[in-house]
Amino acid sequence: MGAVPHATGTTFRVWAPHADAVSLVGTFNDWNATQHPLQHEADGYWALDVPGVQPGAEYKYHITNGKQGFDRNDPYARQVTNSAGSSVVHDPHFDWGDDHFQMPAWNELVIYELHVGTFNAPDANAVGTFMSVAEKLPYLRDLGINCIELLPATEFPGSRSWGYNPSNPFALESDYGGPVAFKEMVKQAHQHGIAVVLDVVYNHFGPGDLDLWQFDGWQENDGGGIYFYNDWRAETPWGDNRPDFGRPEVRQYLRDNALMWLQDYRVDGLRADAIAFIRNVHGEEDPGADLPEGWSLMRWINEEIDQTMPWKITIAEDMRGNAGITASVADGGQGFDSQWDSSFVYPVVEALTAPHDADRNMAAVAGAISESYNDDAFRRVIYTESHDEVANGKSRVAEEIMPGDADGYFSKKRTVLGAALVLTAPGIPMLFQGQEFLALGEFNDAEPLVWADVETRAGLVHLYRDLISLRRNFHGHTRGLSGQHTHVFHVNDEAKLVAFARRADGENASPGDTTVVLANFANQAHEAYAVGLPGPGHWRVRFNSDWRGYDGDFGDFESIGVDATAGDRDGYAWHGSIGLAPYAVLILSQDS
Repeated sequence: MGAVPHATGTTFRVWAPHADAVSLVGTFNDWNATQHPLQHEADGYWALDVPGVQPGAEYKYHITNGKQGFDRNDPYARQVTNSAGSSVVHDPHFDWGDDHFQMPAWNELVIYELHVGTFNAPDANAVGTFMSVAEKLPYLRDLGINCIELLPATEFPGSRSWGYNPSNPFALESDYGGPVAFKEMVKQAHQHGIAVVLDVVYNHFGPGDLDLWQFDGWQENDGGGIYFYNDWRAETPWGDNRPDFGRPEVRQYLRDNALMWLQDYRVDGLRADAIAFIRNVHGEEDPGADLPEGWSLMRWINEEIDQTMPWKITIAEDMRGNAGITASVADGGQGFDSQWDSSFVYPVVEALTAPHDADRNMAAVAGAISESYNDDAFRRVIYTESHDEVANGKSRVAEEIMPGDADGYFSKKRTVLGAALVLTAPGIPMLFQGQEFLALGEFNDAEPLVWADVETRAGLVHLYRDLISLRRNFHGHTRGLSGQHTHVFHVNDEAKLVAFARRADGENASPGDTTVVLANFANQAHEAYAVGLPGPGHWRVRFNSDWRGYDGDFGDFESIGVDATAGDRDGYAWHGSIGLAPYAVLILSQDS
């Protein structure tokens, strides 16, 4: 489908079942609709091979339907001049060099979500590009990040957008640099040991600059035509523009799109946006509005990915706590590898931002830590900040904690508390761009990150680097943080503390394969707080979030290791007492 260049020209193919005629117009024929009529094939397809047309040529399809005649961009166009411009014949060949990147295992991933337009924009008057993202790859690698997740980067109207209004689903945003620059960014990410996950939007298209709308002139009920539902099922929060998940050609279109990113662009995974609106018209558990063909579509795509590229990750944004999203296809599930988890972010952020310590619910925090889907700790992505959670009327966690004093002691301490939970609790941890240097305010598509804050808040960046190194077990002492087994063994709602143990897999586990995390959600220090311990021996403090090296406002409260003493506590046969600062997290483990 689309424009496929070859040695002597380009073959064009398009689906327009209600067209009476289709012809090609472009730079190669002075946009004359009479020179290159396409030949009608079966099932509404039209095709033509045009000698001499090479990559870089601009084109459109001129469609005739009765007395109507109009030009349309190619639905499969890999490149466009802009969302309101022309399709461009794209050369698919690219020198990937010696790219033999291997996707990390799910339990080793640390994701960094970013928005290309603002992540590393030169200034507030310009947008960032794929290559400006590439410039920061050494920084992300040194931070410990091994996976970046890009907000949607397909062509959208204008130059600024979150990306959730795709106008040309197969074309990469021209203001970001287009397809070649995207491939170069992926290539460089792999060279830095970083996987790339791309956010895709299949729950709706548009609504602006949308040539898919009434593509071949046909529609019903003033609907969108062949690519869309033309009845009540078209309704979404973003317009009446839901793709028709039951029409075979549209299902193929979306399947081809997903596989293109994974195969041709070598991205390492996909994050599917708002799939609740793919499986249900209202995005709710409403049986009367279910879209079984939407469920089966995503299941079909995930099944094909699992069968052909099982190392590529698929992540769902469903946010409804539905375990069926990440259940296997064989078990009747939708087959995603992981899903964004509302059961973590909401109770944890609520505990962090509550104005008074008495209002922090430790039972809810304990539940957020211990939640899992399908008996697999890594079937969920956990975070305290994402593009959704720090916008739409909300701000960064530090700003939500202390509006107007986001750089103050309490904001920093509790923000760090949340980050430490993200990077120690079971799940795939995710940070949002700038979180590690306390980016302030709320996210929008016009304000670039202030990279000078990497130096201004170098201590906090150091803290995140240390947490990530522990999460990824760089020093060989915290393998438990990558394990399946989690035991929340201590919940003190009066003092506002919670403690949990993570244990690595394997029958021959060594003492160093268990990691203990103790989190204090109150503005109260403890000289010697007693907790149970999973085993005998010395438990060494690997991380203390109150270290003044992380921030000059922190207290440097002394929290040394602890020798376990025999005696039952918290369900363990051993226990110990340790110092703990206000709003602080300790990570302990034993030497192997």
